Parts: sequence; structure tokens; C-alpha cells
Amino acid sequence: MSTLILPEPIAGYFTADQKKPEALARCFTAQAVVKDEGHTHTGLDAIKAWKAAATTKYTYTTVPFALDREEDFQVVRAHVAGNFPGSPVDLRYRFRLERGLIASLEITV
Repeated sequence: MSTLILPEPIAGYFTADQKKPEALARCFTAQAVVKDEGHTHTGLDAIKAWKAAATTKYTYTTVPFALDREEDFQVVRAHVAGNFPGSPVDLRYRFRLERGLIASLEITV
């Protein structure tokens, strides 16, 4: 079985302590945009609040298993399991990187 090698900011996103939104925010640019569950979160404060709310509401694990490129985007597919409706599920994380950080992230099924 081969090991999935992710670009550094994406690897940091998946390995950041989910209970520490500040650690996760260090992976993003100051004006980054995250789209998840029909909501858009713009800027580091909004991204930290989004992650804090998700980790307060649910406990889950995320295991990336594939990486593809789509034009200027890195698309990671990951298996997510936890105490949320529809668990487990495979999600698509569509990242756009800028200057070694995440400039945008869209999470979809």
C-alpha cells in the first residue's frame, strides 16, 4: 500500500488538531474562503469559527485516500466517519493554493 503524499499546506490541514482552530487557520491565507454545507466562510476569523463549530457539534476522523489535479486545484478525496448524519461518507476537498497556503477550499460529497 502506497502512502499518499499531499502538498504541505493540505497535509497541515488534515493533520491539524481539530480541537484547535488556531492551528488549522495557519494553513490558510488571510483572505481564504471555505465553502462547506452550503455556507461560505471568508477570512481567518470566519474559518476558525467554522471549524470550532464543527468540532463542537461532531466528533469525526478524516482519512485522505486520493489526490487529483483539476486545473489550478488540488482535489483530495477522504473518508470521513463520526457521529454526524450520513456517516461514514467520502468527501471531496477542492483546494486552491497560493504562496504556500490554502487560498480556497470547497468541501462536497
